Amino acid sequence: MIKMQRKEGQGVCRLRKAENGVTYLTFPGLERTGVVRHLFSTRMGGVSEGIYASMNLSYTRGDEKEAVDENYHRIAACLDSKVEDMVCSDQTHTDHIRLVTAEDKGKGVIRPKDYRDVDGLITQEKGIVLCTFYADCVPLFFVDPVKKAIGLSHSGWRGTVQKIGKKTVEEMGKAFGTDPKDVRAAIGPSICQDCYEVSEDVIEEFRKAFPEAAAGAESLEFPGLRSESRGRVRLLWYPTKPGKYQLDLWEANRQIMLEAGIPETQIEVTDLCTCCNPDLLFSHRASHGKRGNLGAFMKLV
Repeated sequence: MIKMQRKEGQGVCRLRKAENGVTYLTFPGLERTGVVRHLFSTRMGGVSEGIYASMNLSYTRGDEKEAVDENYHRIAACLDSKVEDMVCSDQTHTDHIRLVTAEDKGKGVIRPKDYRDVDGLITQEKGIVLCTFYADCVPLFFVDPVKKAIGLSHSGWRGTVQKIGKKTVEEMGKAFGTDPKDVRAAIGPSICQDCYEVSEDVIEEFRKAFPEAAAGAESLEFPGLRSESRGRVRLLWYPTKPGKYQLDLWEANRQIMLEAGIPETQIEVTDLCTCCNPDLLFSHRASHGKRGNLGAFMKLV
């Protein structure tokens, strides 16, 4: 039995196990659209060993290529797809979004990428599997069931400050005519506020990007107080000691989605922290950098 330490979220990630042994997570709201297959991987069900055990999806962290290849094949099978259908991001903490077409199939898995600095992917073509990667940063899923279009973006603190979630929705609007009011969205497993300590320079960027939140954070102090103890007060950050703050990337990205025009009832927020669940999920902070990569995957059907 898998033990998970869950947080208070607005949507519960469902844990599933495929016939091939791959254990993964899904969001009920995205499933209910009926137009996508999606999953967020866990550490379980792959063939990698050591610090990469066992479902590592990174070719660049020192794992054996053959093991990573097999891991991708297993993930593809869970989505009723092939590795030839996958298209990977090239994440460098930007707000750059790429429109993916059939010409991109296989890039990042079976053939090289011919693009750089891409943290978000969008498409309207069925069968293409969008792929982005994580080990504490925030996965953002977007589904437009009306125009039948999808987006998948990687949002660390830099992507959050740049509001990549809002930009993904805007790019879907430009490319596909997506109305934000139709979008179903999810904020995937990533580091929670209790585990995410940041320094003054990071918070200064958030003060600029979220001025209303800054006013609230500066007027109230909860030094050392954990999030589950603060009741309904949701601060994007709060101080714990001089120059150190606990930052809430889940709530920040939820607010960004609302700012983009997505109705609150159509946004699911994870209840799983990568750092709190190091046996289930890769976490850069929990492992001190000795880890593989998780992946978010989604395709139109």
